[in-house]
Amino acid sequence: MKLVPCLFVPMRRWCLAGLAAGLSLLGRPAATAQPLRPDSISTFRPAPVDSARLRSQRLRWLVGGSAVGYGVLYTGLTTSWYTGERAPLRWFNDLSEWKQLDKAGHFWGSFQISRGAVDMLRWTGLSQKESIWYGSFVGFAIQSPLELLDGRDPAYGASATDLAANFLGSSALLAQQLAWHDIRIMPKWSFHLTRYAAQRPNVLGSNVPERWLKDYNGQTYWLCTDVGAFLRSGNRWPRWLQPAVGYGGQDLVYNDAAANAAAGLRPYRQYYLSLDVDLRRIPTRSPLLKKVFYTLSIFHLPAPALEYNGRNGFRFHGLYL
Repeated sequence: MKLVPCLFVPMRRWCLAGLAAGLSLLGRPAATAQPLRPDSISTFRPAPVDSARLRSQRLRWLVGGSAVGYGVLYTGLTTSWYTGERAPLRWFNDLSEWKQLDKAGHFWGSFQISRGAVDMLRWTGLSQKESIWYGSFVGFAIQSPLELLDGRDPAYGASATDLAANFLGSSALLAQQLAWHDIRIMPKWSFHLTRYAAQRPNVLGSNVPERWLKDYNGQTYWLCTDVGAFLRSGNRWPRWLQPAVGYGGQDLVYNDAAANAAAGLRPYRQYYLSLDVDLRRIPTRSPLLKKVFYTLSIFHLPAPALEYNGRNGFRFHGLYL
């Protein structure tokens, strides 16, 4: 999907992922119907086994609320943004644009939406198997139909690689849930302001909220690993401390190489090695604080980082945002 000078289109991916994580604040943990694996730290817990009525009520509220929320979002897109001329569905190959950072965003969004869905289904009282299989592809199911709106817009087109990134995000969540009933490798996101937005504010953002959403130069995508979960029981590795590898890019002002070259820009990739704090592992007895930590766990926290890129080689950041 092309990056456009409108806040609403890039916002939709972040809103979907943020909404899925934010819904963790709605439910109160209940007694477990069946024990989770020892390494599982899901905020949601199944409903009591003897409360079929409560399970049914929770499931109805979850499905109904999600359907209404998605309907509002979809209707808002069709009535507020996609209001121009419509064309037959066509496909557009945007794989070469933005150094694939938009694909990383699709992966991250689909994974986090699916993560929220699995845990919320557990909260309703569904079995582990049902929660995992029904919830894991919610991210793909929610994000992918929006490509149809792009596909019928004469200025854009549906992107098969966006769909592939959505699928991979949900599949990565499914694979971990099937293997461990938990998440040991977490995709995360971070952002810092850059100088590039001033060169093209209509596309990269004219204020801080827009730049947060639209400036790929400031976005970094991470994979954070729960090392302690892979070690023997009784190890002394602090479970809240996780190594993280990151990916970003610079000189990304236009969505194609020719336009960037004409402006004297040479986009390049950046790779990072850092640490992260898994807020889900911070001990607390507060149910509310646990849910806040769960929600914030979609973000990589500021930390020292070692960067490598093909243009400047290695660089150390005392505190990378």
